Amino acid sequence: MKEAVPASTTPVKDGQSDQSSGDKKEKDSKWSGRNAWKYGLLLLGGWATVTTGVLINIWGAPAIDPEGNEIKDEFSDMSFLQAYLKRALKEFHQYKQMLKDPSRDKLLPDPLQYPYMQPPYTLVMEMTGVLVHPDWTYGTGWRFKKRPGLDYFLQQVGPPLFEIVIYTSEQGYNADPILNNLDPNGYVMYRLYRDATRYVEGHHVKDLSCLNRDLSKVIIIDWNKASTKLQEENRFLLKRWTGADDDRTLIDLANFLRTLSMSGIEDVRTVLQYYSEFEDPIGAFRENQRLLQEEQEKQVRLLEEKEKKKKSTPWMPSLFSRR
Repeated sequence: MKEAVPASTTPVKDGQSDQSSGDKKEKDSKWSGRNAWKYGLLLLGGWATVTTGVLINIWGAPAIDPEGNEIKDEFSDMSFLQAYLKRALKEFHQYKQMLKDPSRDKLLPDPLQYPYMQPPYTLVMEMTGVLVHPDWTYGTGWRFKKRPGLDYFLQQVGPPLFEIVIYTSEQGYNADPILNNLDPNGYVMYRLYRDATRYVEGHHVKDLSCLNRDLSKVIIIDWNKASTKLQEENRFLLKRWTGADDDRTLIDLANFLRTLSMSGIEDVRTVLQYYSEFEDPIGAFRENQRLLQEEQEKQVRLLEEKEKKKKSTPWMPSLFSRR
């Protein structure tokens, strides 16, 4: 009886399988362990080089007219490579500046004209920390808590007294649904988000000069000094609301703004500059209102006493009357 022949009759030398497995391990070790970061940097450098080349080719290409002819610019007389590099660098700086500047020169449309009614003053407000507070619980997760008195505030200061503009550094896709719930009656006339801010020294700053409004009639309500530093004379700073349920700041703020609006003041910056000297401007306004009320009550009492005294004085016949 013949013995079974193995499938492979190639002789295997002692240690050959061990050597092949060792070579495989050595090959794998080149892409792992101590050498992994070297290959990673090599791949990253190659990717960066290719990306840079593509961007230079796109941004550095000269402009083309509708007929397909090259439009000459300040770089046309340079060498091919130098011209492409200069154009690409200019385009990069413009793109970088575009990210820092507001998305448009006029953030608001022109004021309404007759027969429509344009409110005489513009009220610019931050959303987070002024109107709402981000709150997290195990039961609900993240949600935005509405500040007490917000409905009363919007009703009291909305059109026709003030043109209300929400100007926040939040992204539009986050802030829009929140504002839809906060303002179902449409007291807020315009909404401006992060793309409308100016990026300055690491902060998203609100530039009121881009609002297309007379700054003597603009008030910005915020808690953050850094985000309102371009027009300090127009700001009315509040303490940041942290979610307290007994807060009544918006009620007092509504009374302050209504008083200012009813006064018909020509330049709101004079009033705002006065209250900016107080650590608690709302508290200072309440105190001024209290003193004013006391003075008015005092004047009313004096008039009443004068009338009472006049009525109680007996009639005296004139010594020179005819007999």
